[in-house]
Amino acid sequence: MKLIRLTCTALFLLFSRFVFAQNATISGKVEDTSNHSALSYVSIGLYKSADSSLVTGTLSKDDGSFSIAKQLPGTYYLKIQFMGYNTSITPQFSINKNENKQMGLIGVKPTSTFLKEIAVTGKRAGNLNKIDKQTYRADQFEAAKGGSAVDVLKNLPSVAVSGQGEISVRGATGFQVMINGKPVLSDAQTILSQLPANSLENVELITAPSAKYDADGKAGIINIITKKGANDGITFTANAQGGLPSTTDYNNLKQPQRFGGDATLNFRKNKWDISVGGNYTRNDTEGFREGDVFVKNRTENTITRLPSEGERSFNRYNYAGRANIGYNIDGNNTLSLGFFAGKKFQDRLAALDYHNTTSDLTTNALLKSNPYYNNNLETKEGNFTLGNLDYSHSFKDKSTLSTSFLYEKDNLYGNDRNLNLKSDAPNAALIQLVYNPYTKPLEGYRFKIDHAIALGKGKLESGYQFRYDTQEGNYGYEIDPVPATPDYDRFIGSAKSKNIINAFYSQYSGKASKLEYVGGLRYEYSKRTVDLVKNTSVQPSHQLNLSNLFPSANILYSFSDFWKLKAGYSKRIQRTSNNELNPIAEREHSESLEQGDPDVLPEFVNLTELGLIKNFNKGSVFATAYYQQVKNPIQRVNSIYADSILNRLFTNAGKARSLGLEIGTNYQVNKWWNFYVGGNVYNYRIKGDLTILGTTTPIYNQTWVYSVNANTNFQLAKAWSLQANVNYLSNRPTAQGEDSRFLSPNMSLKKSFLDGRFAATFQWQNIDLGMKESNRQRITTSGADFYTTTNYIYEPDVLIINLSFNLDKLKTKDKLPKTEFGDKEF
Repeated sequence: MKLIRLTCTALFLLFSRFVFAQNATISGKVEDTSNHSALSYVSIGLYKSADSSLVTGTLSKDDGSFSIAKQLPGTYYLKIQFMGYNTSITPQFSINKNENKQMGLIGVKPTSTFLKEIAVTGKRAGNLNKIDKQTYRADQFEAAKGGSAVDVLKNLPSVAVSGQGEISVRGATGFQVMINGKPVLSDAQTILSQLPANSLENVELITAPSAKYDADGKAGIINIITKKGANDGITFTANAQGGLPSTTDYNNLKQPQRFGGDATLNFRKNKWDISVGGNYTRNDTEGFREGDVFVKNRTENTITRLPSEGERSFNRYNYAGRANIGYNIDGNNTLSLGFFAGKKFQDRLAALDYHNTTSDLTTNALLKSNPYYNNNLETKEGNFTLGNLDYSHSFKDKSTLSTSFLYEKDNLYGNDRNLNLKSDAPNAALIQLVYNPYTKPLEGYRFKIDHAIALGKGKLESGYQFRYDTQEGNYGYEIDPVPATPDYDRFIGSAKSKNIINAFYSQYSGKASKLEYVGGLRYEYSKRTVDLVKNTSVQPSHQLNLSNLFPSANILYSFSDFWKLKAGYSKRIQRTSNNELNPIAEREHSESLEQGDPDVLPEFVNLTELGLIKNFNKGSVFATAYYQQVKNPIQRVNSIYADSILNRLFTNAGKARSLGLEIGTNYQVNKWWNFYVGGNVYNYRIKGDLTILGTTTPIYNQTWVYSVNANTNFQLAKAWSLQANVNYLSNRPTAQGEDSRFLSPNMSLKKSFLDGRFAATFQWQNIDLGMKESNRQRITTSGADFYTTTNYIYEPDVLIINLSFNLDKLKTKDKLPKTEFGDKEF
């Protein structure tokens, strides 16, 4: 706390000369005259009355408010401009020295064309490009209804989701997740799968984050904006979902269950803004796995082959409750309290028939054959709890000071049971049973303080952040029958990891005529410690201290209202997860172990992008070229543990880079048909040396990768709509092999009732029709003396029905925008 007090004092001293500046301020609020709703991101220009020259400008905030500070006494007028609205010019007004000029409500009137489009289609723009981010409206993707935030994300142009559920942005799997601007400490995939799609308002992609954001996330930041009440009153939404098993039967032991629901209640009145919600989702998956492995033993001159096939299915559910309370103490002070608690459960069953053979490496003569049945059950559970407390104060000169405290505590536990039998018959003879239970509770918190003040024609922001997180994993190992020389030191023990990060930043943003800009610098000092106990032997501590600067810069130049150019640069870091650091081995499958490396280094990334945006009457199109340079890319690689077992571990792999192009367009063809298409294509190259258990091997892999996400909507009648979408991800390289392409087509039919307050949506997911192309993925790796390929086949042609109810007392705004630790380890 002493450090925080010193930091606050330094910030105030730094900015004190600005607090007492002798300048006037102009404030007001912009609203839509047709429904009296606030309008955000409206352009407000300040002009001199004498010669109509532009002095400065700004954009309205989420609530429509704006403030223009540091102006000299004189006579001025305001010009308010926004796409789809008539330009509004205020009467002339005079301001005096140190005056706080209140303009009150300024109304802007929608154009007649805009009003007609709203009356006919009832649609809002699906995406918006700004200087530092792209914003997408979540409810435009009907196929995601009843699903999770992942189902929304996979439709965005730069996002791809693989068959394993791995999320990537511009080809990179590491990114920071924020919910309503608050970082989440947990793993991205886990926390996003717990957020119901129906609770999302918008998704923001920040691909070149500025210095005020955490430096975490090599692919940038995904910020999830949840629904809130738009104006005074009550808003209530509820959804229920149920589904049938796939039309394709994989003879799994259990039929999958699919059902769930979620509800959100928003209350906004006077100084209070309260939102509460909850959800439960059961979403099992049938599946099948085909695998083939061979391992060469040159010492014995043999080759062992391990072909396998059988069930690979998932039982999973999650439930959560969430609440946020906002209180506007007065015009200068606001307080916000947030809370989230949830549970996630998953078990994955791999029931496989193996036919192992060992042959002479030279003659290929069969030496022995060993068929057996492997029942591998992996169970993971997690209880997640997090809360945040935020406070913001505005000073008389319109500078602001805000503080935020976030706390997260997650209880993570599970086990692996690997059972080998002579066959799958009842009472079959036991070959080997391996059981790996674990617990790895996690706790973390962060505190930050930010100060912002008008300086010149822009804004100066500075702040400090402290972060602390720790996880203590305890790992067990039981084996039956016990081997003559059991390797308990390799499988039993504990791994405690701790991260401490101190960060300072400062950045300046502003607008000069047609140019918007922001530039800043962030400094971080971090300390990572990993303490290990193998069996009962205490190991030397592994420590890593880092001191780094993270510069950033973004510009947006408007040639006109329709053409814009943007550019950005950001240096990022992808910190190691505790799973990547844990060297205690886990028997993940019959033919594989998995372990981490306590000395693996974090990845450092330089992100650069250059984009062009074109807006037109019926839509928009954008194209962004980008370059990502990665130092110390972390890879999961294979080595030989035994003739029939591979060892998978995490290690750094030299350097990597991606050079790509991201494009996206949305177009309203006519009043009943619109479409949205996004794509990403990049060239990925990785080269350097892989050091695996003391052995160094040079690697070089390069290829082109692309993904396409397309979505089209047909308004069949006033209350009927049909939507189709497809997600496609091409083959892509890894350090030792390749992951195959992944295809997922979907279709949705929606019927609205009671003026849109009730809706029924019929979904057809992973359309395949017997072609054996959808919802399947092959993963292949190889080395000098091993080869492994596995084809994961998930159920296609799944039918889902989603029912939703929406009670909104007042109209919502016709506008767009408005846990960091545990999931990473789940």
